[in-house]
Amino acid sequence: MTDIAALESALPGIKIETNPQIVKQKSRDFFWYSPVLKRQLDHVTADAIVTPTTESEVAATLAACFDLDIPVTTRGSGTGNYGQAMPLSRGVVLNLAELNAVKAIRIGSVVAEAGAIMADIDVATRAHSNQELRLHPSTYRTATIGGFIAGGSGGCGSINWGGLRDPGNVIRTRVLTMEANPRVLDVTGDELARVCHAYGTNGIITEVEMPLSAAYDWIDVLVGFDDVIDAARFAQNLGLQDGLLTKEIAAIGAPVPYDYFLRHQKFLRRDMSVVVTMVAPQAMSAFEAFTRRARAEIVYRSDKASDEDLKNLPPAYELAWNHTTLRGLRVDPTVTYLQTLYPHPHSLERIEAMVKLFGDEVPVHTEVTRFDGNIVSFGLPIVRFTSEERLNEIIRLHEENGVPVFNPHRYTLEEGGMKQSNPVQLAFKREADPKGLLNPGKMIAWEDPNFDLTSDKMYLFPGLEPA
Repeated sequence: MTDIAALESALPGIKIETNPQIVKQKSRDFFWYSPVLKRQLDHVTADAIVTPTTESEVAATLAACFDLDIPVTTRGSGTGNYGQAMPLSRGVVLNLAELNAVKAIRIGSVVAEAGAIMADIDVATRAHSNQELRLHPSTYRTATIGGFIAGGSGGCGSINWGGLRDPGNVIRTRVLTMEANPRVLDVTGDELARVCHAYGTNGIITEVEMPLSAAYDWIDVLVGFDDVIDAARFAQNLGLQDGLLTKEIAAIGAPVPYDYFLRHQKFLRRDMSVVVTMVAPQAMSAFEAFTRRARAEIVYRSDKASDEDLKNLPPAYELAWNHTTLRGLRVDPTVTYLQTLYPHPHSLERIEAMVKLFGDEVPVHTEVTRFDGNIVSFGLPIVRFTSEERLNEIIRLHEENGVPVFNPHRYTLEEGGMKQSNPVQLAFKREADPKGLLNPGKMIAWEDPNFDLTSDKMYLFPGLEPA
């Protein structure tokens, strides 16, 4: 049990919250997307929430917790879906929400503290020089930049820039180690793989430098289709148009859009599949021509919407990525989802095979992105959950049919299939966190010295290369 009195004595002037209800609230993320994780993690809570306001207060907190052997789990806004920010060993949740300054804006990059909200960063960069972040999740209006790097993978903008796994999409991170005297590491280049999508197990991110691109007044467009495969084909072909600038392309099969996009429902039919996209204003005429050639129907576009609709309708990115599932859960709390890849060059064939195999049990949701230099479709399909056994069977059938699954129903790095542990990663963990106090329980290879690091499984964030 955490020695709260000793911690408070060691950290005078730093906010420490011990009210059990508030502590439990701040010990949770969106793990409940998964009925499996909800069963496993619903009881999880920390002993205290520590909210530093400066990097020096973060260092003081880490030093005190190291001295007192208190586990530390970092939290941004808690918008992750896999229990990334949930303290399996109780201890302290380190809440970085008040480290939220945008520190520098240059042509091509921005420097911000880890707790800065991504939408707020874009407000600052647009005002400064009409620039915006290359990538953001569907939780753009609430997610922190540090949390995105530590627990995310891509999102809107991935059609142009790929994901956080791709070189250049994170420039630099400033990381504190968990030692008696925490060190500050400026992490760049190949070493960024040590902390990207590592759930805060390898150090505490306090500052990031991210690339920027030109900002546009993106037009939200919904395109309707009678057949989901036609929608998926249109989405992927749209992603191949080098001169037609988009920021988001998602294909979502009927009846999901009508049933779950309640405020857009008047534009839809229940049997209509939809492509959700964000189009640059200068590309709209080309987009209209492309849509006509595909014999598709634009059913909504924000540049032609009424003032009332613009006031009441959510932006396109809040219909896509993990927000598609979130909107589904608000209507039907029994549904869940998967994360899949339909590999190049057979994306469409694999999507069609899954439609034939599962039908309405696993409605289509694809996100068109760049992956290893190719245009491919990632999947975030809805799953109409009946049992954990059937969910595992659905996962097995995907993989047996050539559709890798990055399992969102696992809370460890390795079992989720997102980040691969290897000897280089473990060596850095020993250096940055010698007592293993950072987010315990999330890295199997640290907890189990006999864990087999060899695997031919596809990981979104592959292991580090030896020097």
